[in-house]
Amino acid sequence: MPIVALVGRPNVGKSTLFNRLIGEHRAVVHDVPGTTRDRQYGQCEWRAREFTVVDTGGIGLDTGEGLLADVRMQAQEAISEADVIVFVLDAASGITASDEDVADLLRRTDKPTLVAANKAENQRRQMDATEFYALGMGEPITVSALHGEGTGDLLDAIVEWFPKTREAEDDNVAVSIAIVGRPNVGKSSLLNALVGSERSIVRDEAGTTRDAIDTVIRYHEQSIRLIDTAGIRRRGRVAPGVEKFSVLRAVRAMERADVAVLVIDGAEGVLAQDTHVASFADEAAKGMVVAVNKWDLVEKEPHIQEEYTAHVRASLKFAGWAPIVFISALTRQRINKIIELGLEVKAERTKRVPTSKLNEVIRGAVQAHPLNDRGKSLKIYYTAQTGHEPPRFTCFCNDPKLVHFSYVRYLENNLREAFQFKGTPIRIEFRGRDGAPAAN
Repeated sequence: MPIVALVGRPNVGKSTLFNRLIGEHRAVVHDVPGTTRDRQYGQCEWRAREFTVVDTGGIGLDTGEGLLADVRMQAQEAISEADVIVFVLDAASGITASDEDVADLLRRTDKPTLVAANKAENQRRQMDATEFYALGMGEPITVSALHGEGTGDLLDAIVEWFPKTREAEDDNVAVSIAIVGRPNVGKSSLLNALVGSERSIVRDEAGTTRDAIDTVIRYHEQSIRLIDTAGIRRRGRVAPGVEKFSVLRAVRAMERADVAVLVIDGAEGVLAQDTHVASFADEAAKGMVVAVNKWDLVEKEPHIQEEYTAHVRASLKFAGWAPIVFISALTRQRINKIIELGLEVKAERTKRVPTSKLNEVIRGAVQAHPLNDRGKSLKIYYTAQTGHEPPRFTCFCNDPKLVHFSYVRYLENNLREAFQFKGTPIRIEFRGRDGAPAAN
């Protein structure tokens, strides 16, 4: 699909315009210059043409060493990828020295560039926008990303620059994998290692990634969507403002993924924040893979992997079904195993089991350990698989109130022993003869 890059100095409304064009609040929007750091991708459709919109960090920043230089590099890479560039300016403040610097950069690209005068919410600002003619980049298109005014005209102008024929990229994604974890455990480094390029900004600074970043890669002729997310802290430790928004986006990223890869720091072990992040994935009923990163820094002793596996299992008791892989994003050790496990887990989440075998397993489990409460015995008449992603089962019984959590876990263990369901939670529901449900 054609690619459209939104560029400009910080705080001119690029992220607000990005959200408006793709029709959802995905990019973090905040009145702090430099909030957007990594490239943010989204899909848009206009006049029967589908295209990709790229939000970028401000590129009129001081280009010294450090994070700001990284932000500028990300924006320049987005420009190099783009078919059309939208130069976003602030109609309220007029031309600044930073705007002129960006304009000089864009003139050297030889790519179609449209000037969008944002924040033109009233007639006065629309008239003042004529000042942008002085940049020598054509007629400015006045828009209000906040209210949606003028965005149709901007989209019309964008589509006019698209090639008349363009082979669409295959969007048949085999699995969507969200890379999650607390801050500074190496999530972005892992993404870059999997992609093979500097796709996300990587720095030894907690909280560098703020938005959820989507990247589609090809692996053995299959499309894999990777979603990098901002680090998630425990609820009590989430700072207000930008970090709070980033946590929400990380949670939403997990909700639209098939599998969450929980990245933990192998040198530090499983911390309370790690279990908190894992609980988000479990609550969302997503597949999960535990990736112990920085394994190259762990001192190797006899049986270290077995001992570490036991440590992870003890810390994440509620997700004992999640496979564990020991990796190093820095040295690329076993990183492809993550993709392979993601595909396996996806297949397990969509698995359908034979009804006859299912009932045989449940009946055998009840016979081996009957459930009695105050002289009343649980009788399960019939069990059916009633859903997938995650696998769901409904047991029709004489009295759902007899069933308690520990017995549900016992039946779940029997189902896993018989059918595996590797890397995915399963849900079991109990219904009485009248069809009324009970807690699983």
